Amino acid sequence: MADMTLDAKGLNCPLPILKTKKAIKSLRPGGTLEVLATDPGSVADFQAFCKTTGHTLIEHDESGGVYRFVIQHSG
Repeated sequence: MADMTLDAKGLNCPLPILKTKKAIKSLRPGGTLEVLATDPGSVADFQAFCKTTGHTLIEHDESGGVYRFVIQHSG
């Protein structure tokens, strides 16, 4: 269970990433953020986001056109 959930469904790039950047700042180091998105490009976007920021992409999956990402704040 994530510490916080961000609903970014219906938003297109770059909005899911921008909202994630803002939301993850409010988490303590080690905290987790679950992001829900519908933009197919978000898979590559979140992988790149985590690689460049140092946050950890713990898991991601897709169900019914909704992409779910769990990101751990690196601190």
